[in-house]
Amino acid sequence: MADKDNTPQNKWWKSAVIYQIYPRSFADSNQDGIGDLQGIISKLDYLENLGIDAIWLSPVCKSPQDDNGYDISDYQDIDPMFGSLQDMETLIAEAQKHHIRIIMDLVLNHSSDEHPWFQEAKKSRENPYHDYYVWRDGQEGVLPNDMGAAFGGSAWEWTPEVQQYYFHQFSVKQPDLNWENPKLRREIYDMILWWMEKGVGGFRLDVIDQIAKEPDRKITGNGPRLHEYLRELSRETFQKGNLVTVGETWGATTELAKLYSHPDNSELSMVFQFEHICLDQMAGKEKWDLAPLPFLKLKEVLERWQTQLCGKGWNSLFWNNHDLPRIVSRWGNDGEYWAESAKMLAILLHGMQGTPYIYQGEELGMTNIQYEIQDYRDIETLNVFKERLERGISKEEIMRSIHAKSRDNARTPMQWNDEENAGFTEGKPWIKVNPNYTKINAAKQVRDENSIFCCYQKLIRLRKEYSVFVDGIFHMLCRENESIFAYTREDENFQLLVLCNFYDSTVNNPLEKPDTSAKLIISNYQDTEWNTFLRPYEARMYIKDKRTSSMSE
Repeated sequence: MADKDNTPQNKWWKSAVIYQIYPRSFADSNQDGIGDLQGIISKLDYLENLGIDAIWLSPVCKSPQDDNGYDISDYQDIDPMFGSLQDMETLIAEAQKHHIRIIMDLVLNHSSDEHPWFQEAKKSRENPYHDYYVWRDGQEGVLPNDMGAAFGGSAWEWTPEVQQYYFHQFSVKQPDLNWENPKLRREIYDMILWWMEKGVGGFRLDVIDQIAKEPDRKITGNGPRLHEYLRELSRETFQKGNLVTVGETWGATTELAKLYSHPDNSELSMVFQFEHICLDQMAGKEKWDLAPLPFLKLKEVLERWQTQLCGKGWNSLFWNNHDLPRIVSRWGNDGEYWAESAKMLAILLHGMQGTPYIYQGEELGMTNIQYEIQDYRDIETLNVFKERLERGISKEEIMRSIHAKSRDNARTPMQWNDEENAGFTEGKPWIKVNPNYTKINAAKQVRDENSIFCCYQKLIRLRKEYSVFVDGIFHMLCRENESIFAYTREDENFQLLVLCNFYDSTVNNPLEKPDTSAKLIISNYQDTEWNTFLRPYEARMYIKDKRTSSMSE
């Protein structure tokens, strides 16, 4: 099992940078059009060159793939599309040789309806596995209540064999697990310990804030017993090894995050919170109801998470993941200022306190895709197209939302080179490659010292070099400026200044020139002179010994 020293001094994940891989879209070794574990193994040199410390793998466990692997039918086996359990063991071992840990994606809120537990559970009410899931009595056609599922339709599904409804927060093929059952919890803990014995470096916990649901009270997230369950989970598993654990918590507030990521390590290392990432939608509406990004609100949200968790919890830093559109298309500029805006967003994020996450292709500035509806593969996207069409919304309006927010924006194949299918596969890709791969690809950028890739590479190196990236206190500058995102970080030895123009117009630089002891350590324009203005998407990062004159507004 992994090293058990998880003292504050050995929280390796505080100075780490984690890289998320969506395996079916990363690298295909057997040319069947689907990425796999051997494909990932073949790219470990690339990832070591980038400098990352850990890989978070989206689910690779056995699954019918109704929700791209987030419907697990066997937690202790690998889906054949990705390879074998032996391939997984090889990946863990080979990654270790490249100084990279493997983080598993665990789906503990629900299983697949093809999991043996559920197959048993629906045989009879007396079956020992029946209580592993959430059931309610009723009559066919008379739902227990009006709760809806995240992917559309009712959250209740009738099962004739037991004359009951089961509860599912997501797809009908993803029945929710019943965490009130201690036998279920013990099965989960034993499974996690089994993976820890295999040498994994941690776990990302899918929608973990929903395990304590109480559907009779219409409670899904943050149920009354949530933190009780998490503390037991941590005590029985995570605390037995030196792991990183990150929970996906869409409903987290800073106060809840302090519980989740308390420095005493009683629950998780950190959580993914989504307050900043939900800002560009109409208030009280769905993510498909688009609205301009309220920039001052973005600053307020990020400042609050930086300051309120300081010393009391830990932040995860991210713009992208497998559920989100590409940030350079979303809040940057994937046209004229593609490289500048991608680098600006990277510099802005990586200077903050927390553990940065890079989603595959983010380090290349990969962009959103605009498919026709028949080319999308994501269940959520296909469902929303159908539902909104039925509600009388025009196809053009629906497609505008889908082009902006579909999860498939993040799931197009990794762009390795300018050869056929971007070097992802010699077969037919499971989802179409973004046609801009001839311009945006890894082969082109690894050799270019001014590339987006090299910007990320340098940011990762700086995090290892300067303690202020981990320990520095955050202070927001230019709070009311509607174009500038600027802040300082400082610890005992260093002061860091990050200055970014978030938009595509030249603006006045509101800061005084740092004194000569301040060193420019990264920027996204090649000349290094301090100016009284900032060019479109310009980003600059300075560092100096804080005992010299301070950098201030």
